[in-house]
Amino acid sequence: MTSVNRPYVLTSDEGRAFWFLGNLVSVKAAGTQTRGRLTVAEFLNPAGFAPPLHRHLDEDEMFYVLSGTVRFRCDGEELAAGPGDFVLLPVGLPHTFVVGSEEPLRCLQITTPAGFEDFAMDAGAPARERRLPAPGPIDPAALGHTAARHHIEILGPPPSIHTGP
Repeated sequence: MTSVNRPYVLTSDEGRAFWFLGNLVSVKAAGTQTRGRLTVAEFLNPAGFAPPLHRHLDEDEMFYVLSGTVRFRCDGEELAAGPGDFVLLPVGLPHTFVVGSEEPLRCLQITTPAGFEDFAMDAGAPARERRLPAPGPIDPAALGHTAARHHIEILGPPPSIHTGP
């Protein structure tokens, strides 16, 4: 993958924005800007959101929490995080999370190597507005097929906010 590396600044409302699993995602750095080394995306997850249990076969996934609270479950461990906390979910380990019920979660998601942005864009839709709530229900079968094409395995349903990850 080749790209011309040039410095840039994106303001808080800049970056390629789209809806992915009911979350607003703004890509701040994609593989095309990082020679395929990493992806950085800002996520705005609604209160109570939880993705399906899954694992990445190619990427380490990291989160830096900007606001809100979240409980991760990775390889049988529970990890609670809040503003200023950093979470590492190593490649190949099953994981999920539940956003706290009090407020949305705003975080930076970093994956290495790059490529997660391609999955999220394939499974998502362009965002015309940068605010919650997101449109429409999610088709689990379509998500599973898209995930498989991007080397992500869906292993189970999302956890309940009441039962935890």
